Amino acid sequence: MDGIFPPLPTPFREDGGLDLGLLAAFVEGLNGTGLSGFLALGSNGEAVHVDEEESERVVAAVRRAAAPGMTLLAGTGRLSTRATVEATRRAAGAGADAALVVTPFFFKGSMSTDALVTHFEAVADASPVPVLVYNVPANTGLNVPPSTIARIAAHPNVAGVKDSSGDIGQLAEIVRLAPAGKPFPVFSGNYGAALPGYAVGAAGAILAAANVAPRECVAIRDAFLAGRLDEARQLHLRLLPVARAVTSQFGVPGLKLALELLGRPAGAARRPLLPLAAESRENVRQVLAQARLLTD
Repeated sequence: MDGIFPPLPTPFREDGGLDLGLLAAFVEGLNGTGLSGFLALGSNGEAVHVDEEESERVVAAVRRAAAPGMTLLAGTGRLSTRATVEATRRAAGAGADAALVVTPFFFKGSMSTDALVTHFEAVADASPVPVLVYNVPANTGLNVPPSTIARIAAHPNVAGVKDSSGDIGQLAEIVRLAPAGKPFPVFSGNYGAALPGYAVGAAGAILAAANVAPRECVAIRDAFLAGRLDEARQLHLRLLPVARAVTSQFGVPGLKLALELLGRPAGAARRPLLPLAAESRENVRQVLAQARLLTD
């Protein structure tokens, strides 16, 4: 498993209901852009805003819309091990090829190495599909050290990690400690760390920016792998403000606005997230224009 995956937005109508038709159209628009697959119900998919029945419907809708051969990851992490196991089984039944499991975080003070290893081993034991660890300290307040990820990676059904810390030193250490006896792809979940991540052995990236500029995100990795380093660097830097705008700066509402401006709508965000104010909307428009993604 390698390449570029977008963490798909989950489209909602203005009344807050799911818009699975819009989700299908969005996925179909990404088919054929060079992406390796899709992540349904990640952080940018507002997974925490979707109930269990809706989650299953989202995964099934993406599976139906995805082109043949596209790998489908589904976010299934919950706050308890029991709920995570059930969500993972349901996602697999709906068509997910692998589960991306975020760290439990509410009782973060109790999430010792042993607690995390025990949790992930139990999920991997019960999961009908491979499990990837999802480390996203900006959202969880909990950073999983590379040594802990290495212990979790020893399980035969743990098949990779998405590290969104943005710490290239940490990403490199995860690659260094990856088990030697099996494939264990390391994905950057942070755009800024993605290009340097390829240099230290990251297998790919799972990036919000890949929703907005899928071909460009794929082209950066392709150029790096082909040794065209200056080309990769220039394109990476051109998209850097876009990646920031649709993540840390304006979050999910910023991502959905960018897609709307590009003519690839992904619906509204679900409350309590609010639409962007006029000044922020103009900021997003300017960033897209400066990156030569918006031409009118």
